[in-house]
Amino acid sequence: MGGIPASRITQFDLGNPRGDFPLKITLKGEEACQIRHNALEAARIAAVRHLNKKAGSINYHLKIRIYPNVVLRENKQATGAGADRVSDGMRSAFGKAVGTAARVEVGQSLISVATTKAYFKVAKEALRRASMKLPTPCRIVIEKGSELVS
Repeated sequence: MGGIPASRITQFDLGNPRGDFPLKITLKGEEACQIRHNALEAARIAAVRHLNKKAGSINYHLKIRIYPNVVLRENKQATGAGADRVSDGMRSAFGKAVGTAARVEVGQSLISVATTKAYFKVAKEALRRASMKLPTPCRIVIEKGSELVS
């Protein structure tokens, strides 16, 4: 297959991993899809930027729950004048590796944020912003601390 391009996403645990947080909020995918590594990195950046600005870096723990391990390949086609003499069509059409993606099932956890009650709304907004960067409709689920419903 040749070389696999490096994943764009670099960190999977952010914030304060040793903190004791009573609340856990999770972003779950509602459709089966593939999420490319650059979309996952964009979602991570959007969430972390909002959390750091509003809550500070010690008041949350964000964890990316999926890993992009499926290699995406593309059979590049030549275009323009004389392309039919240059390209091979479907002969040797295995393609070159162009990136990686994570396969997501229905209801699978994508991103989790653990925080305190004081920063519940901030974490919920951060996950909403992260969901805008992903190719599947998402829902936000409160896993711990069910007395907060809003």
